Amino acid sequence: MDKVSVGQLMIMGLSGKSLTEEEKSFLVKNDVAGIILFSRNIESPKQVHELNQEIQSLSKLTPSKLPFFISVDMEGGRVARLKKPFTEWPPLKKLGDIDSTTLAFKFAETMGHELSSFGFNIDYAPCIDILTNPQNILIGDRSLSTDPEQVAKLSSAIVRGYVKSNIIACAKHFPGHGNTLIDSHEDLPVEETADLQRLSSVELVPFKKVFRARLDLLMTAHIKFPLIDPEWPVTFSEIFLKKILREDLGYKKILITDDLDMKALSKYYAEDFIPVRALQAGADMILYCNDPSKPPMALEAVQKAIVDGQLNPQELQQKYQRVVELKKERLIHVPIKSFSEASQVISREEHKSLAQDIAAGRLPANLES
Repeated sequence: MDKVSVGQLMIMGLSGKSLTEEEKSFLVKNDVAGIILFSRNIESPKQVHELNQEIQSLSKLTPSKLPFFISVDMEGGRVARLKKPFTEWPPLKKLGDIDSTTLAFKFAETMGHELSSFGFNIDYAPCIDILTNPQNILIGDRSLSTDPEQVAKLSSAIVRGYVKSNIIACAKHFPGHGNTLIDSHEDLPVEETADLQRLSSVELVPFKKVFRARLDLLMTAHIKFPLIDPEWPVTFSEIFLKKILREDLGYKKILITDDLDMKALSKYYAEDFIPVRALQAGADMILYCNDPSKPPMALEAVQKAIVDGQLNPQELQQKYQRVVELKKERLIHVPIKSFSEASQVISREEHKSLAQDIAAGRLPANLES
């Protein structure tokens, strides 16, 4: 499998508010699948519209000619990269408190229209972790509820809302981050007492439900469950990614890692081992968010692993095919809005009103039965 095809298995961050010549060259030459934008990349609606259009224009120069994934973390609440004049959405806990699937669908559909209008096509949302540990500040109000069935019901409505608005939803963090105390950005959380029976009856309940709601993308958690896999954290675990996820739960779509530069992994494993092991274990795509030196390193490491026989080219081809099929199915026909059209979408009063109703804990009058 050549370097170009391997590029379609990676999403990477950018350094600033516009593309550098090095980034343009790297994206095109390596046929990288897509990018993720953070606050450092976003200054204003005009700037982000131009940036996303420039990124997408480069796709014509790539070997595959396929559109780029342009992704962002927009959950609502404290995880929101797009600020005013984009609609400011409350955290998911507010949706959980109201407990309306109609409202959850409308929330995601409305946010999705704003994202899609500005050229985004993936949102790393919803967070479908169940808040089983009230001291878990990493998740906290990012969780819809402490009740597995309620999280399952509302998160599947959110996924359908994103689908309706031409946004690929990415549910996270498989198999559940709601019971941890350690932030995986800083260290590796270890869930000493959670066994498969516990996960099946609690944490995995929402995942089973969203898989039936046309979920196209799923993100792994960097957490270790010694009673299930004593050797590997989930992102590196064939038990979790191949047996539990693929075989037992029947998930057939794309699996992406959380950021591979997080200290949960980088403190314990060599940087060139990390992307190779994630792909060996069953991830389809690898994610690098911040350090610009990591994507080139990762592609080289993966290429070397193919030559050395550590990675199965046939398995990589299947991953590549999943990515290509999703792009052809979900990205090819999405219309590109001009800046003036996109600006009208984010200035709609009904969007602000919807967000205010959710923040206030009330069901909007037009959604009341």
